[in-house]
Amino acid sequence: MAITEAALRNHKQLFPGHVSTLKVTDPELIEIFDNWAFDEVIEAVGMDIRLRLMVQLAALIACQAVNEYRVMLGGALNVGVTPVQAKETLYQAVPYVGMARAFDFLHAINEVFKERGIDLPLPAQATTTAQTRFDKGMETQARIFGDRSKTSAAQSPADLEHVPRFLSANCFGDYYTRHGLDLQTRELLTFAILASLGGCEPQLTAHLAGNLAMGNDRQTLIATVTQLLPYIGYPRTLNAIKVINEGAPA
Repeated sequence: MAITEAALRNHKQLFPGHVSTLKVTDPELIEIFDNWAFDEVIEAVGMDIRLRLMVQLAALIACQAVNEYRVMLGGALNVGVTPVQAKETLYQAVPYVGMARAFDFLHAINEVFKERGIDLPLPAQATTTAQTRFDKGMETQARIFGDRSKTSAAQSPADLEHVPRFLSANCFGDYYTRHGLDLQTRELLTFAILASLGGCEPQLTAHLAGNLAMGNDRQTLIATVTQLLPYIGYPRTLNAIKVINEGAPA
């Protein structure tokens, strides 16, 4: 079996001039994977290449695949993902994976940027202050989830009232309100992150509804999980598909 012309072309578009050492040590596996991931999977569903790379970067963060992240980040920059978009994709992952998992990726992205002569820090993207972050976060939640976000917060026990407050001010106020990515893209990245983490199906279900509200329809979500499949495996992909089928049936 040889690597197909389509797989070679799609691979070269991301990584011009790159020769994998695994093609020497593990040629059979690389032929199987490249023909599938860079030909069949790409051809199965249409998706803008830049958006495809961004959801894959988000998934790699959730999977803690820092070495593959470095490689795919280079590919993303090669096809037009901007430094701000790449950095905001990482920032969007922080409230979902936690800073402990994000640290290595912050160092990785900064090293790649420095290698490419990209000045750091990047232009500021924050839009809120300490005084406005909670209210702006609540507004953003309402845009994505409607009134049920307020109902959920109001129903919290007294000893847990701080958690929905953190969710509004920190997750949505500090991160979702940033420039660099629109809400529709941030919700799609969140869906990719949660699907890739695994075991987050209740949150994935909530963000399925959020994605639909932001304009990411069933076909967009199917395209997303299809492009994640080579990197997150079948079990997590099938769990995400189950959530899609239940919340946005064909």
